[in-house]
Amino acid sequence: MSSESRHVPVMLQRCLDLLAPALQEPGAVVVDCTLGLGGHSEAMLRRFPQVRLIGLDRDKEALRLSGERLAPYGDRATLVHAVYDELPEVLDRLGIPTVQGILFDLGVSSMQLDEADRGFAYAQDAPLDMRMDQTVGTSAAEVLNTYPPGELVRILRAYGEEKQAKRIVAAIVREREKEPFSRSARLVEVIRDALPQAAKRTGGNPAKRTFQALRIEVNGELSVLERAIPAAVERIAVGGRIAVLSYHSLEDRLVKQVFAAGAANTAPPGLPVVPEKYQPKLKLLTRGAELPTEEEIAENRRAAPARFRGVERIREAN
Repeated sequence: MSSESRHVPVMLQRCLDLLAPALQEPGAVVVDCTLGLGGHSEAMLRRFPQVRLIGLDRDKEALRLSGERLAPYGDRATLVHAVYDELPEVLDRLGIPTVQGILFDLGVSSMQLDEADRGFAYAQDAPLDMRMDQTVGTSAAEVLNTYPPGELVRILRAYGEEKQAKRIVAAIVREREKEPFSRSARLVEVIRDALPQAAKRTGGNPAKRTFQALRIEVNGELSVLERAIPAAVERIAVGGRIAVLSYHSLEDRLVKQVFAAGAANTAPPGLPVVPEKYQPKLKLLTRGAELPTEEEIAENRRAAPARFRGVERIREAN
C-alpha cells in the first residue's frame, strides 16, 4: 500500500492555515519534526512553493516511504534520521540558525499502527516490540518481562492513566513467571481477565491504556517531548510559528505549560514600565486546545483524540 493511500494527515488544513503567515516569507524553512508518511510535509511543500522542508523521523521505514513520496520536490526536502529532541543538533549540522515553521504530530504514526509486526496495535496479534526505531532500545516485551512490579505500576498509572494498574501488573507478574511475554494477543487476554466487569464496560478496548503506557515508556516519548518543545521555541525565528498535534492529556499538558510560560509576562509586580526582557516571547494562536471537527473524525477516526495548539515567536530571546 502506498504511503498516500494509507495516511490521512490529522487537522491538515488547520496546520497549514496556522503556519501560512510564517511560511510565505521568502527563504522560509519549516521543520516537520515527526515526518511519518509525509502527509503534512507534502501538503506544505505543495502549498508553499518557496519553502524548504527539513523532515525528521526516528523510524527508518517511515523515512524510506516518505522519501519516495517527497521525491518530486527534489532538494527542497531534506530528510534526516533523528528523534525530534535532536532538532538543535540537526539544524546546527545543516548550518541553519533559526527556522520559520515547526510542526509536531506526536504519538504513533499510521504506518506503525498498520504494520502488524510492529506490535503497536492491541487489535491484532504481533510481537511485542513497539520501538519507533527498531535498531535501538528496549522492546515492550523486555519491559513487561524485566521491570519490577512497582515500576510497571508507575508506568501504567503515569503514562496510561490506568486506574486498574495494580490489578493488571499483578496478573502480568504471575503470567511472566510461567512464560515470558512475547506477543500482544496474550497481553490483551491477561489484561481482560484481570479487570473487573465494570472496568471493561467503559473506555473502549481495556488494553488501550496499557499499550499506550508501554509505547511511551519504550520510546521515552514524554522525556523527549520535554526537551523538544523548549528547543523548538529557542530555534524559531521572530515571526515564526510552531504547531503541535498531541493525542493524550500528558502530551498536551506539557505543550500547554511551555507555551503558556513563553507567553507570560515575567516582570516582578509593581513595575511602572515592563522592560522588554520581561515581556512575553510567544503569542498564543489557539484558545486552549483546538479539537478536530466531527466531519474530520468521521473521515479519519484516528483524529478523534487530537488536540491542537499553536504559537508565534514575537521577540528575540533575552
